[in-house]
Amino acid sequence: MRNPSNETPDGLTPDSPPHVPERTCVLSRSKGTRNELIRLALGPDGQIAPDVRARAPGRGAWIGVSRAQLDEANQSGKLKAALQRAFKTSDIDVSADLGERVEAALRQNALDRLGMEARAGNIATGFDRIEAAARSGKVALLIHAADAASDGRRALEQAHRVGARDAGGAVKGMIFPEDRTILSMALGRDNVVHVALTNPAAASRVQHALGRWRGFTDPDCGPEGGEPALGAVSTEAILTKD
Repeated sequence: MRNPSNETPDGLTPDSPPHVPERTCVLSRSKGTRNELIRLALGPDGQIAPDVRARAPGRGAWIGVSRAQLDEANQSGKLKAALQRAFKTSDIDVSADLGERVEAALRQNALDRLGMEARAGNIATGFDRIEAAARSGKVALLIHAADAASDGRRALEQAHRVGARDAGGAVKGMIFPEDRTILSMALGRDNVVHVALTNPAAASRVQHALGRWRGFTDPDCGPEGGEPALGAVSTEAILTKD
């Protein structure tokens, strides 16, 4: 006989993972969660604006393509047509610089996330401090500025592998898309070349924010640079879609 106490009202057991709704990219038709795709919001004046945190009120549509794919679809008129279908209105204004605005919003979101984690005490900086934390297994995510010297990167990544007991070399650092000046400004500190996230939850949040930014600008950047864009299909497939 079935035990009702072992099931939730919707028929799931207590150990079942929660259902995460999926959205669909209006261009590639790929599917993903709200954390994987990028929301575009329709303003009351018909303007389309990036809403990378998915918090803007009103109606939204989702994209899961790269900056290059979005720009080409916008230039060809495919993006506007797709958004008109999604919003069920022809009163839509898609600016020519939408791709640039989406990239800027993803960049700012990543910088803001780094700043918040720094203020929360979840970030370590300074080569010696990071190396010690890495060797003791206390580093959840290692980040290098784009202009970090290769020997410094290698040394810290080796320390990270030692602490993580990674004999296979799978553990690597993540490349920050800009140089130490921007990384330092994001953290409110001087001359930051390397960053270590010491809290696993904070590391996940930062990796996600950086991955979305890198995935949009460079969908082939791979695990060292971030998560590839979910909808990184060929541009030709998008532009020839009916």
